Formats: sequence, structure tokens, C-alpha cells
Amino acid sequence: MSKEKTNKKKTNGLGGKIKSLLGGNLLASEKVMKQLPFVFYLVLLGMLLISNRYWSEKTIRKMEAVQDSIKELKAESLTYETELMKLNRPTQITNKVQESSLDLVEPKEPAGKIKVEKLEEE
Repeated sequence: MSKEKTNKKKTNGLGGKIKSLLGGNLLASEKVMKQLPFVFYLVLLGMLLISNRYWSEKTIRKMEAVQDSIKELKAESLTYETELMKLNRPTQITNKVQESSLDLVEPKEPAGKIKVEKLEEE
């Protein structure tokens, strides 16, 4: 019989706590009211952490997109550079001049330096 009384007290104790929680008595108690600023602080910190995570992931995605475009632009610039190097070869230039039928002739002698001496004024 004593076991039945202790079992009833345990269930009544647990049932009483659930009733007070659902009824709002537990939330209105003075102990809980004292802890509300701390709970609000924890909620604010949680929201800040979540927003920081989303912001950093968004920034990382943007950085990856920019890095991909940089790689593409570098490859494109390298392609243009090699084409320009091919076009700037002396043989290519002479072929282009001959194809366009200009009256230009390739010099037989290399270019030389012109030296100018200053006259001393008295």
C-alpha cells in the first residue's frame, strides 16, 4: 500500500508539473521571470550566429563565382596573346603586306643609329 501512495505522488508530481506548464503557472513564476533576460540574450545570440552563417555562405558563393570568371578571362587573354604573337612575327607581317598589295618593300639592311654631336657654343 505504501508503494501505491509513492507511485501516485510521483505521477501527481509529474502531472502537476505538466499542468502548471500548460496552464502557464510555471512560466509566470518568479524564478522563470528572473531568467527571461538571459533567455532573450541566448535567442539573440542564436539569431546572430544563424544570420552570420548565411551571410558567410553567400559571400563564399560570390567569391567562387568571381574566381571562376577570373580563370575564364585569364584563359581568354592567353588565347588572344598567342594569336597576337603569331601575327607580330616578321614573316606574317610581310605576308600580310604582300596580300594587301601595298607598295612597301622590306629593307635589306638593318636599321642603324643616328648619332648627333652637340656643337659647343662659346
